[in-house]
Amino acid sequence: MDTDPTIPSDDSTVRPRAEVDAVKDVLARSRAEVAKVIIGQQAVVDQCLIAIFTGNHILIEGVPGIAKTLLVRTLARVLGTDFSRIQFTPDLMPSDITGTNIFNLQEGAFHLVKGPVFTAFLLADEINRAPAKTQSALLQAMQERQVTIDGVTHQLPASFTVFATQNPIEYEGTYPLPEAQKDRFLLRVEMDYPEREEELLLAQKSLGSETPEQILQSGAVQAVLTDADIVRMRQALRGITLKEELTVYVVDLIRETRRMDSIQVGAGPRATQALLLASRALAAVEGRDFVTPDDIRSMAYPVLSHRVVLRPEYEIEGVTVQEAIQKLLERVAVPR
Repeated sequence: MDTDPTIPSDDSTVRPRAEVDAVKDVLARSRAEVAKVIIGQQAVVDQCLIAIFTGNHILIEGVPGIAKTLLVRTLARVLGTDFSRIQFTPDLMPSDITGTNIFNLQEGAFHLVKGPVFTAFLLADEINRAPAKTQSALLQAMQERQVTIDGVTHQLPASFTVFATQNPIEYEGTYPLPEAQKDRFLLRVEMDYPEREEELLLAQKSLGSETPEQILQSGAVQAVLTDADIVRMRQALRGITLKEELTVYVVDLIRETRRMDSIQVGAGPRATQALLLASRALAAVEGRDFVTPDDIRSMAYPVLSHRVVLRPEYEIEGVTVQEAIQKLLERVAVPR
């Protein structure tokens, strides 16, 4: 009898291979469906998929109007999950995120009115516009995938993922995320302007009936898998081979951030875990069942850029976090 290659086999050797092949297939189909709506931004799409399939969260930074919200909505459609959006503002309260108990006079009892956090994919739009108390309302949800309301704990979906956006050009009326909260995000992604050809294609589509919004609403974008499948894909990433010397390389990279003159606060052990997870997922995105040093080096910036703090004197001299991380990669020997 023929067997479905996406179903794990009892054979210990075949099982990892079949699971890895299933991940490759899902990622390839996901990328193709997202590309129906999102023009360009392939690196950003891949990094979002990496965050989702490793069971983590992502911080997206970019100027207004470059389709951050549309990207998350499209990913939710492609991956067959629920989607909610919270517009963070200075007057947003924690209960506006988590929900609250409302007393029903007719029944004489309290009933929970769930907030937008009860979803699979949550877009926290302009998260740095809300005060720290409201920002922290997401911490338990992000870390434990549960929220506590009036002493009662409520579980969130296993595929719960936060996509938080920040506007890098607007500082008035904003509350920068604390370092401890930034560390909760697996990756920080910089969403830049499209290339000229991509922007031209978008302009041409906008003149007809195939705008990205219309394509998404028309049902042309198909769901690739279900909420339960996402959990299975996360488990399948364990089948990606990561050699011992590459694990040592990752540990050495993270530890070196704590010794560099230009870095005031280096990355912690969570960054080690994040870089290992992200490198494994990138290998799957690239269609491989093994991690290479290039995977680790490619993920170093999105993993570390929000986890290290430059010394003020270096910032005054114009040194950027990107330059510091590039220097880090030059200082630590690559395994051969």
